[in-house]
Formats: sequence, C-alpha cells, structure tokens
Amino acid sequence: MKITSIETFILHVPVTRSRIEDSTHRLTHWGAPGVILHTDTGLRGYGYTGTHAHLATDRLIVNCIAETYGPLLAGRDPSQTAAIWEELFHYPPAQWVGRCGITQLALSAVDLALWDLKAKAAGCPLWALLGGSPKKLEAYNTDGGWLNWPLETLLEDSKRLVDEGYAGVKVKVGSADWRQDLDRVAQVRKAIGSHPKLMVDANGRWDLPTAIAFGRGLPDLGVEWFEEPLWYDDLEGHAALARSIATPIALGEQLYGIDQFRSFIRAGAVTYTQPDAVRLAGVTEWWRVADLALAHRLPVVAHIGDMMQVHLHLSIAHPACRLLEYIPWMRECFEEPATVKDGCFAAPERPGAGTTLRPDARERFGV
Repeated sequence: MKITSIETFILHVPVTRSRIEDSTHRLTHWGAPGVILHTDTGLRGYGYTGTHAHLATDRLIVNCIAETYGPLLAGRDPSQTAAIWEELFHYPPAQWVGRCGITQLALSAVDLALWDLKAKAAGCPLWALLGGSPKKLEAYNTDGGWLNWPLETLLEDSKRLVDEGYAGVKVKVGSADWRQDLDRVAQVRKAIGSHPKLMVDANGRWDLPTAIAFGRGLPDLGVEWFEEPLWYDDLEGHAALARSIATPIALGEQLYGIDQFRSFIRAGAVTYTQPDAVRLAGVTEWWRVADLALAHRLPVVAHIGDMMQVHLHLSIAHPACRLLEYIPWMRECFEEPATVKDGCFAAPERPGAGTTLRPDARERFGV
C-alpha cells in the first residue's frame, strides 16, 4: 500500500448551548483541521487535530500538513508508522521552528491518519491492532460543568449526567474568587451524592498560593483530582502544590512531548497523567507517554475533547487506562462516534481509528 495523495480539511463544529467558558477560554465552535491520506488500494486514512476554531491558525496547521509534511509522505507505505513519525518529527525545517505548537498539531493529524490506515488495512479496530481487548472503561462527563453556567444550571446538569449513568462529572474552576468556586464544587457534591466521581479543572489559571488555598478545601468534598491548577509549564509550582495538598494533581493536555511528562513524573508533580494525541504528535508518542506513566504505576486518563475517537481506542488498548472523559461535540462528524452505555464506553467495531468522517460532515461543518 502506498500513499498517492493528501487532502486537507477544516471543520468548525458548534459547542454546547452556543457558548462555553472555562477560566481561560471562551468558545462557540470547536475546530478540527485535518487530513485524508489516499492510497493506491482505495483505502483512506483520516486524521485531525483540535483547535478553538480560529480560521487563520487552522489554515497554518493544514498548510503545514500539505506543504511541509505532504511531500515527505508521497509514495510511502503508511504501515511504517514509527519510521515515518521519526522522519517527520526530526525533519530539520520543521524541527527548527517546531517541537511544539503548529508543527506538532499538524504531525498529530498525519500520524492519526497513518494509524487509521494501518488498522483498516489489517481489517480491525485500532484498539485490537494495538493488542487490546474490550474492557470496562468508565466515562466521566465534562460537558455540564462549564464556568459560565449559572449555579442552578450547573447543579441541574451535574445531577442529570449522573442520573444518566456517567461515572462522574468534572467542574470548571479558576474564577477570580476561589471561595466561590469551592462553594460551587461543594454544592455539586451535595447534588450528585457521595458515590459518583467529582473532578475540578482550573485550566492553568491560578498562582500557587491560590491553588493551595483552594486545594486544601477539596479533601472534605471527595474530589478525585485537581486538574491543571497552575500555568501548564510550571514544574516546580506543581511539585510544591502536590506536597501541600492531599488531592491528587492531574495534567498533561498542554504538554507536547515525553520529556515534559518525564520531568513532571520525576518531580512528583502529577498523579493522573492526561496525554493528548493532539499535542503529542499522534498515537506514536501518546503510547510512549502512557508506557512511561505505567512504568511509574500512575493512571492514564487521556484528555478527550477533540480526540474522543482515537483516545477511545487507545484507552481500551492500554493497561494504564480505566477512565475516559466524554464531550459529545463532534459526534455528528464520524461514521462510528464514541458511545457510552450504562456509564461505560462501548468498544468500536469498525476497522480503523474511528476517525472516518461521515459523508456529510464536511458539507455541514467545513470552512
């Protein structure tokens, strides 16, 4: 099988209830710049990354795919995923300006498309190609906990999601008043009861003293983890916070490579690792990070959001994964969207990575 051509696309998909906010971001649409790899067998591999649906930056990503990586893909055997990843990652013109950001996001889309092709050629779902078998993979829902929701809506949505069978919910924090946030979290705990999992996520907003003050109020509320409490790259701050509070720290969606994960793990700055195949340049590096976490006996809970499809396959296959985030924004884009039944994810059945777009997806959401 050889790659004969590449085709790029950009999707902008509406988010829940017209607008969502966390402590750092305000969104009306989710962006998915991506690529379709065509082959001489007729098989097509689909890969994409995730953005905040800003057309100018989305174009930078697809231009990088087409003009920087595209010429290196022509005529290649897509089953050689590791070799192609190494070549593209270390390609001097891209490495000189990259190793994170746009070049990583572009490489993510390419790598996902390669793994999608590899699984399709093998005639099995990606989770099976990676050696996995169906297992209990619990789903927790983030799509009811947004910071811009009024308290009444937050409580109604949290209770509804738990009643629908989700294993837990995540609540956004990080406002100017941490006491107000702590009160919101306490009221969510009261609304959903003591059994369901409850997580909080500050999206990198607070400084260390604020995070410590807030974090010391979490143990009484049975909070599973405190996610991205500080600026994403603040290794020493996260380590100091981990020593100061009892609630475990979760992070990883904003880390771009295995070296960053290694540093946070060695410093004792993270308990729940959250690798994201978008920023880790695809499946290839994601798997290495998950193995690193497993070697330190740390749980892996993939950041979901934009990458719901491939993260489902990876989480089924990797032994460090038992829990996965659910956000349903892009369900209408895929032929086999991720599905939750009785609080757990159903194992996909079709060959590939689950990234194949529905025929009407580009007509409905393409820009």
